[in-house]
Amino acid sequence: MDAEFLNKINAEIQKGAVGALCTVVRETGSTPRSRGASMWVRPDGSIEGTIGGGLIEYEAIQKALALMKSGETSTLWHKSLTAKDGMVCGGEADVFIEVIGLGDELVIFGAGHVGRATAELGAFAGFRVTVWDERPEFANDERIPWARNIVCPIDKIFGNGLALHSRSYVVIMTRGHALDAEAVRVTEGKPGAYYGMIGSRSKIAAVRAKLLAEGVSAAHLDRIYQPIGLPIKAETPNEIAVSIMSEIIAVKYGADIKRLRGETAAR
Repeated sequence: MDAEFLNKINAEIQKGAVGALCTVVRETGSTPRSRGASMWVRPDGSIEGTIGGGLIEYEAIQKALALMKSGETSTLWHKSLTAKDGMVCGGEADVFIEVIGLGDELVIFGAGHVGRATAELGAFAGFRVTVWDERPEFANDERIPWARNIVCPIDKIFGNGLALHSRSYVVIMTRGHALDAEAVRVTEGKPGAYYGMIGSRSKIAAVRAKLLAEGVSAAHLDRIYQPIGLPIKAETPNEIAVSIMSEIIAVKYGADIKRLRGETAAR
């Protein structure tokens, strides 16, 4: 595994990317590549490096993509290169596949006062932080240096570097009700350990009714913690950030959220 290959992977991970590293760890007989050959598989199926091309590489890519979707972090895959598959090498290979870059990530839709405070506190708590906003004057490295900032129309967010996964903690707090609703809509069907949306109960009820009428599933809406955060009577942006991060940390470690939120708290 050469330094240039590793540097490319590291550069992508530092920008917030997730991928799967496939490495040949054992080979017997005739195989396309020897032990140590490696390939980096991105969530879109594109690759860097090679473990030999052909069917073994195609199947390894499919295994890597399935692993990333599963939420698991590694697997050992065995492949026999048989004539039945059109491969006459006759050898065998074991490929270790490991997901890299899949850490706890706080994803904040909205770079306003509360979004900025939550980003800072999330980074302090050890989360990798991504902040999205459509306004470059709000989401930028000077104003929010603790996060990876993404600025684009909300419907383009998944084409501009955001990839949600099983350890994504998603916070929705945009500049208005309509944009909050759109953030809920674009995350339907996406994985995540936590989803929460800021707002009063009346606002949340209105957004829910609108989205249900437009076909967004009740299952997606029901998994969103709303109103967001533990009920500590927070008022300032920094206090609200404490409330939000306290709830996220409680979810992360499997605390009794129903008790912490109060028996009458709604989701």
